[in-house]
Amino acid sequence: MRSKDRLTLDVEVLSALLDGTRAESRAAGRAFAGGDGLLLEDSWTLEEKREATRESLQKLVETGIARTPLPERLGGENQHDQHITMFEEIVTVSPSLQIKAGVQIGLFAGAIQHLGNEEQHDAWLLDAIEGRLLGSFAMTEIGHGSDVAAVATTAEYDPETQEFVINTPFRAAYKEYIGNAACHAQAAVVFARLITAGVDHGVHALFVPVRDESGNPLPGISIEDDGYKGGLPGVDNGRFAFDHVRVPRTNLLDRYGSVSEDGEYSSPIESPGRRFFTMLGTLVQGRVSLVGASNTAAKLAADIAVRYARARRQFQSPDAAEESTLLSYRRHQRRLMPKLAQIWANQAAYERLLDQFDAVFSGRDDTEEARAELETLAAGLKATTTWEALDIIQEAREACGGAGFMAENRLVGLRHDLDVYATFEGDNTVLLQLVGKRLLTDYASEMRDLDVGGIARYVGSYAAERTLFRSGIANVSSTIGDLFTPAMNEKRIRSGRLQEALLASRAEVTLTELAANLRPANKMSSTDAAELFNDHQNDLIETARAFIELHKWRALNDLMHSVDPKDNPAEAKFLRRIRDLYGLELISAHAGWHIANGRLSMNRARQIEPTINRLVRKLAANAGDAVAAFGYGPEHRRCPIADGAEEQRQQETRDYYAELKRSGNMPQDEKDIYRRKQQREAQLKEKSAER
Repeated sequence: MRSKDRLTLDVEVLSALLDGTRAESRAAGRAFAGGDGLLLEDSWTLEEKREATRESLQKLVETGIARTPLPERLGGENQHDQHITMFEEIVTVSPSLQIKAGVQIGLFAGAIQHLGNEEQHDAWLLDAIEGRLLGSFAMTEIGHGSDVAAVATTAEYDPETQEFVINTPFRAAYKEYIGNAACHAQAAVVFARLITAGVDHGVHALFVPVRDESGNPLPGISIEDDGYKGGLPGVDNGRFAFDHVRVPRTNLLDRYGSVSEDGEYSSPIESPGRRFFTMLGTLVQGRVSLVGASNTAAKLAADIAVRYARARRQFQSPDAAEESTLLSYRRHQRRLMPKLAQIWANQAAYERLLDQFDAVFSGRDDTEEARAELETLAAGLKATTTWEALDIIQEAREACGGAGFMAENRLVGLRHDLDVYATFEGDNTVLLQLVGKRLLTDYASEMRDLDVGGIARYVGSYAAERTLFRSGIANVSSTIGDLFTPAMNEKRIRSGRLQEALLASRAEVTLTELAANLRPANKMSSTDAAELFNDHQNDLIETARAFIELHKWRALNDLMHSVDPKDNPAEAKFLRRIRDLYGLELISAHAGWHIANGRLSMNRARQIEPTINRLVRKLAANAGDAVAAFGYGPEHRRCPIADGAEEQRQQETRDYYAELKRSGNMPQDEKDIYRRKQQREAQLKEKSAER
């Protein structure tokens, strides 16, 4: 690494940018993780890990941070983002604890708060928040997974006793993968089809006690243990089934649907479909929290990998007496530096998501449009960020070689624990379909709002655009890159305007083409329309990805521009490198699309790869500062290879060979002997030739 590439950075400035306005909550989470947070030992039994996690949960709720989203009358602050940012930091010490806390506070207590009434809050909410009432969130069924609207569990109202009768009609309706179910839950929020007076009103939530004071299942309730899983051993996942279990009418969480004593159903939302999605929308907190927690895990993994790469030496460099560090190799830089850029982009987008989440749930901007936008972004960011976190952790593991495979160095366990994040709170592929459908809905709405002249102008401009970029005209005229400058050198290929134009173009064109391809469905039978949609399902996913990638780039770009180059020139340059690397990596990943659609010429596209190489080289010079800005110490990493073990080995190696040389006992290297022999023979040949 060249010294001129290194910037003199203020790590505190970078940390402040990453932590944003929630730095205090994150600091509290890190303090807990580094202090009272309990790292699960591999040698413990499953039961010991579960019990240790339960005890850690109790310590966590005693900090009081879980109270912040409560209404003021219950001692809260009506702040819905602060506790999430604290809990996300817990993943650094124990993803099991982070998930168990998420189930207890975010899902179980969150459902009571957001779906229940004030009397129900008074009865259960504080006990749930403070850990006196442990609970489960019983939504998922083994036979329906992400298709919540199709759950088969029923809650049929009996007007004679004023009770709901909850029943599991068949095995596929068992509530499955339910956190806290196997051992600790005393109650559960159960999602079931509400039936009264012979009418099925769709899925609603009810508060259902599941265990007595001795911890035994209540009559009619079957509980099974999921046992060992691929990760998260501290979370006691299990199954619930209900055999005509009766609960009082007042146990229905009735914010969006209530039943009178005589069995009459009423709701403030007339449309059953809109009611269902509104109800589920109040539970978006789970997806929001997974975005932050997964990126926190990615930070930890990158932190470990970079620290190891700066210390670990392998293969002797040609102009130095000792071996080169892993991070001095360009390929190693290419493995890790784009991951750091990805983490920064994900964090910038996540901060925006938290702003929107708090605005909606605090009531400052609780409109239907704001909720829909929040749900769309939460779904898209949850899907892409959890997938990317898994990729980052895996790359970090491989970048640490065999040492990364050792359990004591955290990366393998972190990968196992985060694996299920890709299907928690909705399968990622399904969530991206949700994003794509929302984009199509908005697109159709915009088209509806245009008058005849507007539609003509739109169609005309779209046709002209297709002519420019799809016909030979584009080849003899100009592409997007050429529109900015006729001489596209490295400086211009790093243009923010160019990056945004390319990313936005892909998002817009994929959406427009998808809408055009699906338009015939309006005149088809339902079967044929479904088949047409199925044919374009992959296009729907790619459209959603393009939209989320553009959103992340813009969030990172805004973060970069929030730093004044006059006040913090080095930090501004660092963020420019981060943004450009992130943007060019995205463009490179879809270079085929940009070339095929005339967005980039082949000559322009060839400039991207060398520019990325230069960026990773420059960023590698400040890799230590970049991971230090994450704010983690040895008490969070708890990883020998990242905190001194490798440096100690390297120092012992240097000391050993130095002493060997000093003592004169250094054996001769056969290669040196052979080399000197070759040199002498060559000299003899020269002298012989002269004679």
